[in-house]
Amino acid sequence: MAIYQRGENWYIDFTFKGQRVRESIGPSKKNAQKVIDKKKTEIVENKYLDVRKEPDPIRFHDFAKEFLEWAKVNHKPSSRVRELSNMRTLEEAFNNRTLHEITSWDIEKWKVKRKGEVKPATVNRDLATLKSMLSKAVEWGKLKESPTKKVKLLKGVTKRLRYLMPDEVQTLISNCSDHLRPIVIVAVHTGMRKGEILSLRWDQVDFEKGIITLTDTKNDQKRYVPMDETVKSTLSTIERKGEYIFCGLKPGKPLVWIELSFHNALEKSGIEDFKIHDLRHTFASNLIMSGKVDLMTLKELLGHKTIEMTLRYAHLAPDHKMRAVNVLDEVMSQIPPHEKEQEAKVLKFGRK
Repeated sequence: MAIYQRGENWYIDFTFKGQRVRESIGPSKKNAQKVIDKKKTEIVENKYLDVRKEPDPIRFHDFAKEFLEWAKVNHKPSSRVRELSNMRTLEEAFNNRTLHEITSWDIEKWKVKRKGEVKPATVNRDLATLKSMLSKAVEWGKLKESPTKKVKLLKGVTKRLRYLMPDEVQTLISNCSDHLRPIVIVAVHTGMRKGEILSLRWDQVDFEKGIITLTDTKNDQKRYVPMDETVKSTLSTIERKGEYIFCGLKPGKPLVWIELSFHNALEKSGIEDFKIHDLRHTFASNLIMSGKVDLMTLKELLGHKTIEMTLRYAHLAPDHKMRAVNVLDEVMSQIPPHEKEQEAKVLKFGRK
């Protein structure tokens, strides 16, 4: 790269990708030097003429392993299990390609095919994992732009809401194994998530105040869960074997896997289409149906970040709108003081 003077003006002169570039800067040598220095910097940083160096190709399978390793440290155990399952599905579709070879059109075609195989909600979960993974690829410099940027989730997917009535809850509890029974009771009476219950430690439970303090929550916000007498009684009968209330097979480790024993309890109870997370729905639904708990209180109990998440239970309290209208009916039916006086005069002069 060089600068030179011709007549009164100074010029810059350099070669970029085999093409010679010459520009007139003006009468100032100092300005010409500044321009040439800037061009040098832009070329070194791959910014000259808005040129970006393409990241080295990386296979989908290889980057998926990197992403899952990152998720192992940064995501909650429950999320990692789901992501691992979703990734197996994604690898079947994109395993033989590099990230650069995957286009938005490829993903749209996969989405249509996948929709014909599973429920729309499952497609959305798979797609959400793919979006998260490729966004990280861009962030880590492995991909220039994510092809999922303009790919939208399927619309019209309603969240599943399955719950048990009180008599069904009692039947389920009676058919639980000894280690599962207290877990189910705590879930139904507190609305806590499975992960929150299984990782519960004794130092989080205050029997005197009747409060469970949760620090590792889905929203990463501390939550205080009140205990009723049933929960207090249930937890107080558990033998203390370590820091965790529900201990796993390995000493000092919490219980992790309860799916098989839960499935067996459901079969004995004759309950179908029910998952562990539905115990949380059972807690929320029965509270709302009692007519004694409002949605804002339920929001706090469940630890929802926004009221929109709690509104999914609103339809279970159809009388809450009627109660609101009845309040207005009472207000509107009241006779204002001046009308009462007028009515009294009419009655007085109307007597015979």
